Amino acid sequence: MARALLPLVAAAACTQAFVSPETSRSAAAYDVRLNAVLEGREIEGALTPTNNFVLVKIAPIEDETEGGILLTGSAKIKKTEGTVISAGPGKTHQESGLLFPMPVESGDGVVYGKYDGTEVEYDGDKHTLIRDDDILVKFKGDKLTLDTADVISDNVLVKVDDDGEETASGLLIAASAKKGGKPSTGTVVKVGPGRMASNGEIMTVDIGVGDMVKYRDFAGNEVTIEGDEFSVVRMTDILAKF
Repeated sequence: MARALLPLVAAAACTQAFVSPETSRSAAAYDVRLNAVLEGREIEGALTPTNNFVLVKIAPIEDETEGGILLTGSAKIKKTEGTVISAGPGKTHQESGLLFPMPVESGDGVVYGKYDGTEVEYDGDKHTLIRDDDILVKFKGDKLTLDTADVISDNVLVKVDDDGEETASGLLIAASAKKGGKPSTGTVVKVGPGRMASNGEIMTVDIGVGDMVKYRDFAGNEVTIEGDEFSVVRMTDILAKF
């Protein structure tokens, strides 16, 4: 009886020993997912954001200025910029239950607030989990430029008016020395699509590219694009246009 089973056992062993290339590749991919590491701990599957959170791989810290000066220690420039790895499904409106769509997708570049997000070590690199509302500017491609930059929701991108003012006696006052401590006027260069209402409709903004605007002091979030200073301002913080 034992001798009769030997051919079956041998066949089973041969069957187990043969693995198709496709099966091998699938297993390897699964092993990669199993080997993902979150803050020193192996996790099963990929790290997936929930609600309106976005997982961003943080851009490397700059060790050198544009003029070629090497930076060391605390002088290194920590960038609040990175690449979207994955995004959650979005948040739901508390009353209507409608899902607010996410404004970014995997591969998009984003700039976010300096103090926004929760940093995590993921697969050996620094990442951060931010909300979609924390995104100041998004862009396509490897580099943030004025052509590639876009704003989300009801935000507008304003080219800051930083020319200063002249007093009656002819004394030039820098914008940073005026009331409020920083500029609060400028020219609109980008306009977001608008904020979604509870019924799912997009509420467009009553501001267009080229408009001059006055917004609340300290309301804007500063962003530097191609060496120029801009401010990301919510439509509700714009007081007037001219």
